[in-house]
Parts: sequence; C-alpha cells; structure tokens
Amino acid sequence: MPKPAGFREFVALMALSMSMVALAIDAMLPALSQIASDLNVAHDNDRQLVITVLFIGLAIGQIFYGPISDSVGRRAPIYVGFAMFIAGSLIAGMADSFAMLLAGRFLQGLGAAGPRIITVAIIRDHSSGREMARVMSLVMMVFILVPAIAPALGQLILLFAEWRMIFLALMLQSVIILIWFHVRQEETLPVEKRRPFSLKVIWRGLVEISRTREAVIYTLCAGMIFGAFVGFLNSSQQILQELYGLGVRFPFYFAVLALTIGLSSWINSRLVTRLGMRMLSKIALWFVAIVAGLFLLVCMNTRPSLLWVMLYLMASFFGTGILFGNLNSLAIEPLGHIAGLASSVIGSVTTLVSLSLGFLIGGLYNYTLIPMVAGFGLLSFAALLLIHIASDRSAATTSSV
Repeated sequence: MPKPAGFREFVALMALSMSMVALAIDAMLPALSQIASDLNVAHDNDRQLVITVLFIGLAIGQIFYGPISDSVGRRAPIYVGFAMFIAGSLIAGMADSFAMLLAGRFLQGLGAAGPRIITVAIIRDHSSGREMARVMSLVMMVFILVPAIAPALGQLILLFAEWRMIFLALMLQSVIILIWFHVRQEETLPVEKRRPFSLKVIWRGLVEISRTREAVIYTLCAGMIFGAFVGFLNSSQQILQELYGLGVRFPFYFAVLALTIGLSSWINSRLVTRLGMRMLSKIALWFVAIVAGLFLLVCMNTRPSLLWVMLYLMASFFGTGILFGNLNSLAIEPLGHIAGLASSVIGSVTTLVSLSLGFLIGGLYNYTLIPMVAGFGLLSFAALLLIHIASDRSAATTSSV
C-alpha cells in the first residue's frame, strides 16, 4: 500500500500527471520543421498532423477512461494510460516514416487521456466543495507553467541532439511520473462505490447529454474557442519561427503567450464569483471577436510587425484564458448527477470539434496571419450567437451562474 502523499506533493503529482498532454504538444513545436525535413513530408502544412493526430487519440481516449475508472478504480486505468503513452513515445522516436511517427503520436494521445481524465476524478475523490476548488486552482497554477516552458525544453534538446531525443525525454518523464504515482498515490475509489462498466450506461448518458440544450451549446462553444487555439498551435511554429524568423527564440515568445493565459485564468478566478460565468464569457467573446476583426483589417493590408503580432496574440489569449474554464463549467453544470460521464463526453466532443476546426485553420495557412486571425474572429462570433440562444432559455432560472 503506497504511503499517502502530503498536500503539496499531491498537488504537484496531479499537476504533472495532467500536464503530459501539454508537454507532448508544446515540446514538439520547435522540432516540426526538422521532422518534416527528415521524414520527407510532402507539403509544408502536413507537419501540423504531428499535433492534430495526438488530439485525435486524446478525444477517443477521454470517452472511456472516466467510466472504466468508475468501475475498476483509479490506479489500474491510469497505469494503462501511462503505458500507452510510453509505447507511443518509443514508436514515434524510432519512426523511419511520417506514417509511423503519426501512429506513435496517436498512441501518445490515447494514453495521455488516462492521466488527463483520471487525475480530475482522483481530486474529486480526495476532496469536495471549496476544498476541491482550492486543490484544482493550485493544480492549474502548476499546470499552466508547462506550456510556458515546454517549447524551451524542446529547443534546448535540439541544440544538442536531434528531434528523436524529445520523444525519449517524454518517455523518461512519463516513467518518472508513473513510478512516483505508484509509490505515493493510493487508490481513492473504494470497492463499494464502484459501478459496473456498461456500454448501455455510456449510451444512456450520451443520449441525456445530447438532449440537454445548454450542455450541447456550451460544449460546441468550448470546441469553437479551443478550435481557434488549436489552429494557432498548428501554425504557430510556421508563423513565429519561420515567417517572423524567430528561430531558437521562438520558445521564449511562446512562453509569454502561455503565461498570458495563466494570468487571465487567475483574474477569472477572482471575478467569476462577482460577475458569473455567463457574463464573463460574453465579455471575453466580444473582446476576442472585436480585437480579431480589427487586426484582420490590418493583416489584409500589410504584414504587421512582430510587436503588433505579439500584442494581438496576448490580447486574444487573455480572452481565451477566461473562456476555457467557464465554458466547460457551463457545459457540465446541468449534468451534475452524471458528472463523471459528462466530463468524459464533453471533453471528448470538445476535443473532436476543436481539432476539426483547428486542422481546417492550420491547413489554410498561406504564409500570412489571415487564416489564424479570421479563425479567432469568426469562431468567437459564432460562439456568441450560440451563448445568446442558451442565455435566452436559461436566464430566468440560473441567473446566478
């Protein structure tokens, strides 16, 4: 039986387990051009599949890990997730073709979905109410540092070795976290609270979620906003490292943008109890849409300087950081009685919607900023329309949310 971790150690372990997805994405960004060159990728934009395929595995995996962990406990499924991530890292690192690398990335995403989903369930088992909110806030504070430093870690490895070593680093990192988890994290779901795994139960949950109007609308909104963000992720290396010639400085500019999201998430936590999730979401969406519209006019007439690009992205990411948590919370709010299943389904659908939109935006990259900026603007405006529909129906009964 593992010796229980103390509070600070528990927070660090949960944050690092959850951060495997972010690290697997962002650490690879500086290496995309080398991967495309070494594996003879046919088209420049095809390198974006290194990001997209991982999201596909993540989306599929999220559906199953929640219900399975409710049936057999938390530890066994998370071990499976770690094992799949390690295997995927090994396959991708040894790839002699682009197809083989993508197969490894898919397996990485499928595996990383386990720690991503189950750590939230462990925190829910471990605490509730305000204590859970406190733990999640601390976890997210640690978690947000990963996207800020991951590209720098990837670039540091590239200074001394080839891109395959990044996958080796990901594998070693996951092995260390797995051992740490095994030694220090006890099972948090007692046998008497476990529920039999049933595809019928999952199907009934899917039907109920699909019939809950607010859940559908806010899930789609979250997918749209995250889709614009994925569109940026897909083309960020081409825009910042190549179009604007940042080279090895790219990770440091990326870190500034990641920390902007962290700042806005912290500000959101201070404002949400006063203004409510719906009001903050509307304000943030209007802000992102207007800023994108104005900057799009600039991009259509000239290529803006790097300073203006960074100011625009910081503004967009500030609004996006406010939206991430609020939209997902609004989606799950009417489904508290099936929160575990709802979290898996909403997370999976959000990821599928976002990767489809992000793949489209990234594929339209034409050595200008127009596709990325238009993506932020159009998808923010579309989400505003959907939220307006949801608000009209629910304002009378849930005005305090």
